[in-house]
Amino acid sequence: MSINLLKQKLHILPIIILSQFACTSTWFAGNAIIESLTKKLDFGPDIISYVISSVQFGFIVGTLIFGVLMIADRFSPSKVFMICAFLASVSNLTLIYPELNLGGLLLARFSTGFFLAGIYPVGMKIAADYYEKGLGKALGFLVGALVLGTAFPFLIKGSPLASHPDKVILLTSGITALGGLLLFLLVPNGPYRVASTGLKFDAGPKLFKNFEFKKAAFGYFGHMWELYAFWAFTPVAIQWYAIQSGHNISVSLWSGIVIALGGLSCAYGGIISQRIGSKKVALIALVASGFLCLVSPLLFSLPIYLFLTGWCLWGIAITADSPQFSNLVASAVAPELKGTALTLVNCIGFAITIVSIQLLGSLQSIVPTYLLFIPLAIGPLLGVYNLNINKKNSGSSKS
Repeated sequence: MSINLLKQKLHILPIIILSQFACTSTWFAGNAIIESLTKKLDFGPDIISYVISSVQFGFIVGTLIFGVLMIADRFSPSKVFMICAFLASVSNLTLIYPELNLGGLLLARFSTGFFLAGIYPVGMKIAADYYEKGLGKALGFLVGALVLGTAFPFLIKGSPLASHPDKVILLTSGITALGGLLLFLLVPNGPYRVASTGLKFDAGPKLFKNFEFKKAAFGYFGHMWELYAFWAFTPVAIQWYAIQSGHNISVSLWSGIVIALGGLSCAYGGIISQRIGSKKVALIALVASGFLCLVSPLLFSLPIYLFLTGWCLWGIAITADSPQFSNLVASAVAPELKGTALTLVNCIGFAITIVSIQLLGSLQSIVPTYLLFIPLAIGPLLGVYNLNINKKNSGSSKS
């Protein structure tokens, strides 16, 4: 590797990380001000699952379209990132519209998710274009930035920076637009980028014939079953514990802390993956988070400091595998299909999150909150199973 390229990489990764953090802050912005939206729309607690599912559904539709049209592989990823950041920022701003109704809220959240499809997987694609080796570590920092961006609205809502819910929206929209512009101006196309010259509508089915890709993808799907449902209902769990125990807990602040800690575990997992490999990091994280799913009812019976510690440990375990799955996916395919592969896997993974989020939303009125998280263990179990599948007659090549 030339000295100039090495210097460029040292300059590039921090910018991608900062931009990814800024631009994904819109993801949970609606959930961070859910109390205000509930009062404005005169809607019940069911709005929680609808708000987050709208974002997820928008992201699914966006990644499907981006994947089929191979946007990230055919066009400049930095330009795609910037345009989508601007549009996500505008969509997020709609939440402060005085005459907002339920339909407008869901549409605003849907469009935010749609344009996040040009931010999250495209950011990973940009990193893959710069890192032929050490991608697991780079993606660890990158996905860590995404997790911190997800936590950011909760953290500012629980701080003096956001005395009014509208300030959460204004701040997240503002930094999203700035993040997109920063990446476009300072991050050119990567040295390992191989642009696709045309559409390949059979790319998706061919990718799933690639054994290593399929193995990583299905492991990721198990991870996604648990992740966003856990994030979406963590405020519910903390609030329920506070009411039952009589403790005064800042729900927004602690929800932000739990999610933000996952960003640190992504980065640390990326570093560890350099020594033990992405697969082992993913397996350890899946086993840990799956265990916490199963014992989650016990956490609610613990003293406050142990309850919060347990929830923080869960927040750490539940994200550490995410960037390593992305590394396994990207490493399993040819360079000109990395953007499409990452986008397609994200599309299916986030479709799965809607099912688990709606499941918990439905169970919320049926079972006690302390039992709500047990079904999430299905995801880690399936993830561990798929990662440990061995192909007897391996001979598949990169698609």
